[in-house]
Amino acid sequence: MRDLSDPAGGPHAAQQLLAEVVTGLERLWDIPAATHRYSPLVATADNYDRLGYSADDVTRDSRYSRHVSPTVMLRSHTSAGVPAVLDALHGELGRYDRLHVLPGLVYRRDAVDRTHVGTPHQVDLWRLKARGLLGPAEHHAMMAAVVEAVLPAAEYPDVQWRATPAEHSYTALGQQLDVCLTRPDGSREWLELAECGLVAARVLRGSGLDPRRWAGLALGLGLDRALMPRKGIGDIRLLRSEHPEVRAQLQDLARYRPVSAMPEVRRDLSLVLGSADDADVELLGDLARTALGADAVLLAALEVRAVTPATALAPAAVERLGLGPDQVNVLVRLVLQPLDRTLTDGEANRVRDRVYLALHRGKVLELTGD
Repeated sequence: MRDLSDPAGGPHAAQQLLAEVVTGLERLWDIPAATHRYSPLVATADNYDRLGYSADDVTRDSRYSRHVSPTVMLRSHTSAGVPAVLDALHGELGRYDRLHVLPGLVYRRDAVDRTHVGTPHQVDLWRLKARGLLGPAEHHAMMAAVVEAVLPAAEYPDVQWRATPAEHSYTALGQQLDVCLTRPDGSREWLELAECGLVAARVLRGSGLDPRRWAGLALGLGLDRALMPRKGIGDIRLLRSEHPEVRAQLQDLARYRPVSAMPEVRRDLSLVLGSADDADVELLGDLARTALGADAVLLAALEVRAVTPATALAPAAVERLGLGPDQVNVLVRLVLQPLDRTLTDGEANRVRDRVYLALHRGKVLELTGD
């Protein structure tokens, strides 16, 4: 999967947006920035333990993270590169003040809809300072500068932002940064833009940095989620589109001009799953993407419409579905919409059957036959 934030793969608007965010923070603080591009394969300890995650944190579960071995995983956030940055500062004895930028792809099991993918782009922005204080005032200024860089007031005069308390294992006084945008129909919508806070003392200590001498600000920004409102794009799949008219518009930060939309095709699935826990939309979305491979781009959304245990169904329905006493019937809707052509009924049915076979856990199959 190409990292759109990396110039090595060719130009993309994501790189320009990242550059504007970094430049905005450099000007705010008058400090240099250092960019780090680490391998997405990381030590599990760096992804979780050294950032203060508890041993029983739900995000460690293989339902949500991609583990390669008991000690190695595909990073679930770019913060996994921060321990290496902190370790490298152990020998710094003088004054120090620098912005560390860690961009790249992260790997998650996520829902399928128009704002989520299993491999989003993220950037961690950590200001690390020795012999100086960083507190709430600097934190607030950082959030304001990021909002201005992503959605400049000169171009988006009606944008509002807010910061609400949020807990993160690696920050103190954590905040969630949201922006309020005007939708095409005129309504207003709050969108999460970033998570941020003061770097927690325990994270500094973990790299041998004395919190009495060192301080930091940490902000994690979803680049895809930031680029979409900046360009006025409503479907995250467009960021990777190979359609010539779309691709040409992803070379800069100018407002996106919609290309003729292909019609949606919907297919409903009646699945048998082992339990209600298996009806997790993130887990099902990940299984569907895996089953479709390169054709996953056809899938605009996967929605769980209903979950019904065998005990709540009529006996005839239980017999027809072949439900076991502890199993559940799950109604799932697939929304199929190619970005560059119209999908035929036969193609839609074949995609439907591939997803059905990947998700269904019953003994009785209901296939279209295409």
